[in-house]
Amino acid sequence: MCRVKKVAIGLLVLISACFLSGCGALSVDKYVAPDAVSGGDIVMQAAAAQDADPFAAGRAAAQALKDKMGSTAPHAVIIAECFEDCADKNRALKGVCSVFPRRIVFGFATYGSFSQAGCLDVDSVGLTGIGGDGISVSAAIRENLGIAGLTMEANESELQSRLRTDGAELAGGIGRRPDDRLLVVMADAHSPKNQFLVEGVQQVVGNKFPITGGSANKNAGQTYVYYQGQMYTDSAIALMLSGDFKVSLSGRQAKDNAKVISSAADGAAEAMAASTAKPFGVLAYNCAGRKGKLDNISDELAAIQSEIGKTIPLFGCYCAGEIGPADTAEKNTKVLSSGVGWHLMFTVLRR
Repeated sequence: MCRVKKVAIGLLVLISACFLSGCGALSVDKYVAPDAVSGGDIVMQAAAAQDADPFAAGRAAAQALKDKMGSTAPHAVIIAECFEDCADKNRALKGVCSVFPRRIVFGFATYGSFSQAGCLDVDSVGLTGIGGDGISVSAAIRENLGIAGLTMEANESELQSRLRTDGAELAGGIGRRPDDRLLVVMADAHSPKNQFLVEGVQQVVGNKFPITGGSANKNAGQTYVYYQGQMYTDSAIALMLSGDFKVSLSGRQAKDNAKVISSAADGAAEAMAASTAKPFGVLAYNCAGRKGKLDNISDELAAIQSEIGKTIPLFGCYCAGEIGPADTAEKNTKVLSSGVGWHLMFTVLRR
């Protein structure tokens, strides 16, 4: 099995706790950064690299991110990598962890990533770093979801039951603070399974709490999520961002070249227009299916940049299911976020 050995977490806290089901529940490991300081600095940056050598790609992306973060040590580094097999994915992860401590590295396997510098496909690593005393990050993992091999066609009822329970336990493992602002979920539960996971999360955080994120690459041997520099399958992770900042979310669905491009611009414009506060970062969880409909994948990024500009740090990745505001006729208007497919989900962070 391709897994990295656990390490001690230093000044940060790693807690193993049981939630919801009592002492017999599976453990959820929780990572906690120091509380956010009101009015403190917030630094969010993004970087990426592409190289046939996975370790080189991971290390180059991490070094570029470290340089951009300057003197600010990140509380969390989120990775979106696109390599072909377990061994190469592990090497890419090791490349990132050769620059940053394993305890702060989280993320998942994707179909590529994009940032202000451009779009990357195979053999690539995209990263975002979140740091500063004005923002805090808590994280938890729910291992052994028990859904590997289950299909919607044959096992929908079981998937619904398992994933709602798993989502509630994952969110319960995070804990809550008064200044919680955004929950980012990355899971080995592709669309439409991701909807059940989101429903479980909402049992804990509430239907209107902002949630975004995406599903790991669903191809055989590619379904990894990363928690504190380790590789997991059949698992879900969540990161809670806290502080005195604001977030605005939007979601757009599209399935053909022209609509993918125009919907990207529309969604970015909606998220940007939601507040007059100054943006300090943008997260964009995008559908790999949308990417596959484009004649030129950079056209979608250009449409995004037409609305957000080319200077705000942008971390985007291509997923097998997205979490955010649904753009469908049958959407549930009682919730802010849903687990769906064929969407581009924007989150603008601002203060």
